[in-house]
Amino acid sequence: MAPTAAVGRAHLGQAYLTLTLPGGCEGAKCTEGKGSRALDFGTNHKTLAAISSEQRSQPEEDEEDTEAEEEEEEAALSEQEEEEQVLAPCPLTEEVLKEGLSLLCKTGNGLAHAYVKFEAKYKDLTDISLLKCFIHLRYVDLSENKLQDLSPLSSLTHLLWLKVDGNLLTSACMQELPYLQIISFAHNRIKDMEGITHPRLANLSLKGNKIQTALGLSHGQLFSLQILELRGNMLESTAGLNLPKLKNLYLAQNAIRSLEGLEGLGQLTTLHLRDNHLETLDGFCSSMKCLQYLNLRNNGISSLQEVAKLQVLPMLQALVLLDNPCSDEPNYRLEVLVLLPHLQRLDKELFEQDERAEANKICQKRQEEEKEMEGSLQGDVNE
Repeated sequence: MAPTAAVGRAHLGQAYLTLTLPGGCEGAKCTEGKGSRALDFGTNHKTLAAISSEQRSQPEEDEEDTEAEEEEEEAALSEQEEEEQVLAPCPLTEEVLKEGLSLLCKTGNGLAHAYVKFEAKYKDLTDISLLKCFIHLRYVDLSENKLQDLSPLSSLTHLLWLKVDGNLLTSACMQELPYLQIISFAHNRIKDMEGITHPRLANLSLKGNKIQTALGLSHGQLFSLQILELRGNMLESTAGLNLPKLKNLYLAQNAIRSLEGLEGLGQLTTLHLRDNHLETLDGFCSSMKCLQYLNLRNNGISSLQEVAKLQVLPMLQALVLLDNPCSDEPNYRLEVLVLLPHLQRLDKELFEQDERAEANKICQKRQEEEKEMEGSLQGDVNE
């Protein structure tokens, strides 16, 4: 019999996501094992910070991603070391299992209690078959191990939150899990986005993998995906990212040269494209009516005429163009403001009133010059 759903809220950086919890949580007290503090599910406002305080918040609009290069270097070194080592079998043992279990809650039918959280990081695990029997687990962190297979998790149908960063996974494909809402596959060896079909998935991180295309993404089944982190992969295009509910998309540090398939991102508010290979800004469209923040830092945009193509974005408020050739043009800030008069910030700095006044004067002068030119041309035609 399918479990009934209770609702909670998860705090992810600046965004709140509604968590649909398996039955048995409504009004029940959940107590952290081994003497830790209690968590009350009865309020329906339990934050993920209480479950995993080390989970990194999503990048904020003003974030410069200064740590990104260090993370990439560390991941590369770690991967090189792992490749040089012979993978010795290291299955999950009962002793490690007992150490990692916590958070005692009622089961789905409300007639018993079970631990719902498991953590086993830096254990060199290669096999987690022992987890098959722990069907009531909801929060699992298996980061920094040597896992290549997650199939034992297919029986964990109550799973809400999964973190498997820093393993040896080459695929994110898993059996569909009905309640799974947050997954982090960061810094593995994943090469594609196929087989991710969890219907309630709201937050997906594939940062620091080897993904070359998003065309295998199952948009028809990812009805709830709001946050997608793909920084530090090998993408050359945005094709395949047609996710209508997506709000935050992080594509920094790829090899993107073309923007394709963006017309379906009608609810997107934040788009990070820093450290790519864009030379033109073709691909933006008026259907992206919610986009407010766009980071294009360190691409190859050489002409401000490309910036004019962003006029189709009615809600754009913050734009980052630092480290593009066009940012060295004379009167760069004023010229951008003339093209995008509704912009509030450029390169993290707010536009001052005197800048707006000057940009308005320039705009009016150019409009008058255009009218005079049109009138002159019309006169020549009549003669």
